[in-house]
Amino acid sequence: MRLTTKGRFAVTAMIDVAMHSTKGPVTLAGVSERQKISLSYLEQLFGKLRRHGLVSSVRGPGGGYHLARGSDTMSVADIIIAVDEPIDATKCGGKESCTDDGQRCMTHELWSNLNTHVFAYLRSVTLEQLVLQQRKPDVAVMQDHRTQAQTVPPRTPVPVVVA
Repeated sequence: MRLTTKGRFAVTAMIDVAMHSTKGPVTLAGVSERQKISLSYLEQLFGKLRRHGLVSSVRGPGGGYHLARGSDTMSVADIIIAVDEPIDATKCGGKESCTDDGQRCMTHELWSNLNTHVFAYLRSVTLEQLVLQQRKPDVAVMQDHRTQAQTVPPRTPVPVVVA
């Protein structure tokens, strides 16, 4: 199972729109430039996102896209579903016809349960959470080893008994 560029680009573009829409509608040309995603590809994705009610468009000069509802109510799963991104670990697409003779395979339940967990996770992550992650400092600050050595007591050697 893997997420294709369609799903990845849709989520990335939606984060971009959420981050930049405070200044008015966001142009796809701007998203394309900032995220290095083809403009024609974005146009296809945003057509689907608009039809699913995740974004709305403003025509004319100064036009573009903005979120159709709050980023706190929009999950990653909503975005992925809107662009018709299949995330399915089963070989049969959930139809239980996994084997060459159309029967259910022995691992169907395993992969079906994985799908359930993946979608539950993607539903639990909101666009707002992803935007907030982007607003954190660019570089995570790591503790200096010298500072860490001062705060962590040295290990006491364990005596080895030889019989």
